[in-house]
Amino acid sequence: MGYPDTFEGFMIESQKNWSDFKKKEYKPKPFGERDIDIRIEACGVCGSDVHTITGGWGEASLPLCVGHEIIGHAVKVGDKVTTVKVGDRVGVGAQIWACLECKICKSDNENYCPHQVDTYNAPYPDGTIAQGGYASHVRAHEYFTFPIPENITSEVAAPMMCAGLTTWSPLVRAGTGPGKKVAVLGIGGLGHFGLLWASALGAETYAISHTPGKEADAKKLGAKEFICTMDKDWAKPWAFTFDFILNASDMTNEFNIQEYMSTLAVNGEFHNVGLPDQPLPKMMAQDFAPNGAKIGGSHIGNRPELLAMLKLASEKNIKPMIETIDISEKGCEEAVERVKTNDVRYRFTLVNYDKAFGDRR
Repeated sequence: MGYPDTFEGFMIESQKNWSDFKKKEYKPKPFGERDIDIRIEACGVCGSDVHTITGGWGEASLPLCVGHEIIGHAVKVGDKVTTVKVGDRVGVGAQIWACLECKICKSDNENYCPHQVDTYNAPYPDGTIAQGGYASHVRAHEYFTFPIPENITSEVAAPMMCAGLTTWSPLVRAGTGPGKKVAVLGIGGLGHFGLLWASALGAETYAISHTPGKEADAKKLGAKEFICTMDKDWAKPWAFTFDFILNASDMTNEFNIQEYMSTLAVNGEFHNVGLPDQPLPKMMAQDFAPNGAKIGGSHIGNRPELLAMLKLASEKNIKPMIETIDISEKGCEEAVERVKTNDVRYRFTLVNYDKAFGDRR
């Protein structure tokens, strides 16, 4: 049938064969009065994509098209859309819908709406399963569609839509800025954004990693010092130091969390944005007592935060470290397999969509 009745996407049909992508047609949800159809031109490859297709986060609705770091141009807008017009370059992140009516949404916490719909592998109220950005098009609610500044290229903007926001939101909500000491733990796709943002916000920024080879990159990204957890008694010199630790690792299940928490200042917070497949290590209530520490987590961020993040990135010319891969069955396979083995510095963006799907104009 083709657009607008159907979209095309690179989809998996089995979580056992999680990197075996096939190009398939699927039917999107019915077009609504505040919806926008976007012709996709770039999509970041997120660790969430890998956790989902491998089954690490549970069973998925199949067949499934993942991808929630989407950049493209609006080709159709609903009658009540006021923020986007046809032809605008826009982005969509990891959330595509919320009720926008509950007290949570009305307090600018729509990313915690109990009725929210993730950009893929989630049911809309009518039962349609949302499909992601390894595709020709995406249909998104205007509140979750964001204008992209002209001086940020699409391949650079894409990973900001999830990884960027996921690290930006907790840093801003923690009051990151001058006078604060912030450590970013895990220098990968999420963590490298954490360093960029914490430094740009004016905090004294530190990198914590078990990989010595990342020291040079960490300092380029804004870290004042690099702390290697492979060093004996690495935590002792840093006792009672950090106001906030942004934990971007998705292997926290293997950590001695008490050791990391010992580096927090009094009432400091160990904040999780990396989401492992396995449970966190066992802890005692007493582990929080020596410095009055807290442990927490967060889910992406809200619309005002994403707009502010893009504004700062535009004004300060902040760019993540990315690699690009042409979207295709083989390209998707390579990207997710390399993300699975951490073989990327530090985010992939899928590009050359016209080659895979035609110009779609």
